[in-house]
Formats: sequence, structure tokens, C-alpha cells
Amino acid sequence: MTCFFRSAFIGITAFALILAGIAKRAKSEISDITIGWKDNILSIYHPQIPGGKIDTWYLEAYCRPGSTDRPWNETTIGHRTELVSINEARTEIKLRCTLEDGVRVDHLIRATRTGVSFDLIAENPTEKVSEAHWAQPCIRVGKFTGHGADRTDDAYAYIKQSFIFQDKDDIPDFLPTKDWATKARYVPGQVWCPENVNRDDVNPRPLHPSAPHKNIIGCVSGDKKWLMASVWDPYQELFQGVIRCIHSDFRIGGLDPGETKKIRGKMYLLPNDIPALLALHRKEFPEKTKQN
Repeated sequence: MTCFFRSAFIGITAFALILAGIAKRAKSEISDITIGWKDNILSIYHPQIPGGKIDTWYLEAYCRPGSTDRPWNETTIGHRTELVSINEARTEIKLRCTLEDGVRVDHLIRATRTGVSFDLIAENPTEKVSEAHWAQPCIRVGKFTGHGADRTDDAYAYIKQSFIFQDKDDIPDFLPTKDWATKARYVPGQVWCPENVNRDDVNPRPLHPSAPHKNIIGCVSGDKKWLMASVWDPYQELFQGVIRCIHSDFRIGGLDPGETKKIRGKMYLLPNDIPALLALHRKEFPEKTKQN
């Protein structure tokens, strides 16, 4: 009888440990990231990052080509963004943008364990060619980097914690990078244009002479514990902006009548580990791990 109870106890204990292991694995797979969208601001929440959230003007603008040396108001295409749905867990949002030329862009935005994913479908249901070539999500990183307006009057202090991959290696180049451009229709700021995009079609801020090596722009948090990085495929440009912001602007490339295009992106939110970021980037964007 004693052996029976001992065996039963061991069996129950083992079963409890198995359940505890399953619960622990399940808990580790639950993301702490949640998302929200209101008044054209996409908010990414995480309880451990400085400021508790990162806000993105989503979307700032849709743009025509020929923008590099033209007044900005002649480049933008008017649009309206509406919230289609958000789930109860606040981990999935659907938006729809309607452009004044009739183009529709549907956005599926999902929180993941490593950030936020974006899956877009741009459709031109009209009988006219659309000049919608690119669009701007404006990521506000002042508070995340510890250089918000409440901390410093220097609106550009944050750029020293912001990075791209300008050279052909896996070492981030922190801003300002070498060969920093200073002349343009509007200053300051900095634009990096990939080789496949016409240099006449980007933001009218100083254009860096070199193409970026990777389609990544990011920054390190003020406490040095976190990093955020933005990636789009296809992408139009990387951009260090003028309102404590950074951009990876996605490319549409125009739409013929009846044409549909798919675009995808990722905003990584990770512990401050560049090799881990690059490993995820290689896995999720294998065709974009090198920019020629």
C-alpha cells in the first residue's frame, strides 16, 4: 500500500511539473506588446520601454514622384484613414486609407513577440493611373531615446542614438554618419535612397550620397536596454526627420487601373542586441539582407 501511494504521489508530481512547464512555455510566448490607433497615431505599448509606448503618425502622407526639389504641398496626395477593427486583446488592428485619387490601401497590423508586423494591400479600382509612389509612417522616438521635449530643447539630440547600416558590414552606423549632406530645398534632416529608387522622387531634405546597405533604420532607448528598428519591403527611403522622428518609408511605385500591390513591414522592438535584430531580419526579409 505504501508503494502505491508513493507511486501515485510521484505520478501526480510529474504531471504537475509537466503542466507547469506547459504554462511557462505558453506564458513566454505571450507578447507584452499591445497596439492602438486613434487620430492617425499608431501607438505601440510595452510596459518596460522608456515612456511605455512609441507613437507613429500613421500615416503622415502619401506622395507623388518628382518630390526631391519641389514644394512639399505639391507632393502629397490627400488621404483619409479609418479604423476598420481592433481585437479585444489589442494585438490586431485593421485600417483602410482612401486616397483622393480613389486608391485604397488596407492595413493589417499585428503585435508579435518581436515587434509589430504590417501587411498592406494597395488597390487602384479606378480607370486612371495613380501617382501614389510612396508613403510616410513617422515614428516619434524622442521619449524612447530619452531626448523628448520634456527632457531637452535640442530637437536633434536623439539622432546620436539612431542608426542605419550604411557600410557593407553588420555594424550599425550611428548618426550623423560620414559624408553627411547639408543642402536641400528644406533643411535639416537626412535621406538615404536605395539604388533602385529615382533620386528625384524622395523627401526634399538633404540626400546622402551613399545608398544604404540594408533597409533598416532604428534607435537605441535612453536606458540602453532596448532597440527599435523599422523595415519595409519594398521601401522608398530611410529618413532622419525634424520632429524627433525616424522613417522607413514604404514604396508603392504607382498603380495602373485595376492594379493591386502587396507591401509588408516590421517594426522591431527588442532587447538591445544588434546580432539578434540582424538574425530576425535575415529570417523575415531574406531577400533584403543586403542592399547593393
